[in-house]
Amino acid sequence: MNRIGCVFKNQQAHHFALRQTNAVARIEQLRKLKVAIEENEDDIFLALYKDLGKNQFEAAVTEVFFIYGEIDFAIKNLGSWMVPKRIGKTLSNPFAKNRIYYEPKGVCLIIAPWNYPFQLVMSPLISALAAGNCIMVKPSELSPATSKVISKIILNTFDEEHIACIEGNAEISKQLLELPFDHIFFTGSTEIGKVVMTAAAKNLTSVTLELGGKSPTIIDKEVNLSKAAQKIAWGKLVNAGQTCIAPDYILIQKDLVDEFIGLYKQFASEMYFKAKEEIDTKVYGKIISKKHFDRLEHLISDAVERGARINWGGKSDEKTSRIDPVVLTQLPKDARIMEEEIFGPILPIIPYNDLTEAIDYVNQKAKPLALYIFSKSDRNIKKIIKSTSAGGTCINDVLVHIANPKLPFGGVNHSGAGSSHGFFGFKTFSHERTVVTQRSLDFNNLVYPPYNTKQWVLKLLRKIM
Repeated sequence: MNRIGCVFKNQQAHHFALRQTNAVARIEQLRKLKVAIEENEDDIFLALYKDLGKNQFEAAVTEVFFIYGEIDFAIKNLGSWMVPKRIGKTLSNPFAKNRIYYEPKGVCLIIAPWNYPFQLVMSPLISALAAGNCIMVKPSELSPATSKVISKIILNTFDEEHIACIEGNAEISKQLLELPFDHIFFTGSTEIGKVVMTAAAKNLTSVTLELGGKSPTIIDKEVNLSKAAQKIAWGKLVNAGQTCIAPDYILIQKDLVDEFIGLYKQFASEMYFKAKEEIDTKVYGKIISKKHFDRLEHLISDAVERGARINWGGKSDEKTSRIDPVVLTQLPKDARIMEEEIFGPILPIIPYNDLTEAIDYVNQKAKPLALYIFSKSDRNIKKIIKSTSAGGTCINDVLVHIANPKLPFGGVNHSGAGSSHGFFGFKTFSHERTVVTQRSLDFNNLVYPPYNTKQWVLKLLRKIM
């Protein structure tokens, strides 16, 4: 038996002991995790810079401090989350005591991506730990420096029979997916999400899928265009556009297109450029790999070959793996960039005449992970929300819905299944177990055979149920 099999077997044996742990014991584990992260902060920041060129400030806000907030929120609320929930009685069974118990699912697998390689390991790990599970973590091989630090933190903080970090390539992920885990939490592309779901089905394993898709941004005429452009420039270009909930493309009222592009260029330049339109590599991140760099270059060239116009930007440097921000206009419908999730610093602009036209455009595509609306019109905002479906939505802002642990985060259909963060993450890694305790006095025997003298019971049930 290889290491993966041994760890899995040991965790299967150990998870029964973890089921008995109370909130105090689990909170202590969460505190140990936070201390370990604090002690390795410098290594984490350095690893994120090596893997993705992340500025330390950006890494702190979007990866490390984000996780501190999640841990603190779980510590503060875990006691109340674990209390069995009282459920009301029914008229047909008035004397029973009804409760929902949150029990650990057992042995769980977390497969994390490379774009936020620290945050997207630790966030579900916090939830799984709070719920009392044994956990195997598989970080991405495309962010090896961060993967190494994560492995070090886990190895030095937890026993492998409780939490284990398994590093390796896609073949390792394949081996892991063959095991009968009690739950799998996967973050990544829709394409690989289907592979994970298919593998899980062989063992009837429950899954949480945090995927992606083409998250649209709709801008109507009644808008503070300057504020919208500033927020979109940040949301699109943070982490060099490699964010699953980044604004993927813009749907904007056609009379505002030129003004918006001017403002977007202004704010993007202020945030990420030095003098003479030279990108600031101390602030602006890099593309994760040559494969992804080439894919983005091909998306741009394909669009241009089909008639699109590069309105701004497009400079790239293969040596540093950086692509400057790009604005594309006059996009044909058959351009690949309008079919695939971009996951890079390229912003297509799609003009529209009527708001219904923009809504129809969104609804022709798979349901996105996020949808952004910029408008001062309550009527238009309500119309867009009622007429579309998305994992989450921000009005007059971008990305910020992921930062509130009181809100569920997740996709719908092609953009994901299930939710995470805060109580919703705790619930994801828990089984909601119904427990009904019957009192000595009950009416259940009224429905037992023989039935020939009990027609009056049906009449009673018809009235009270």
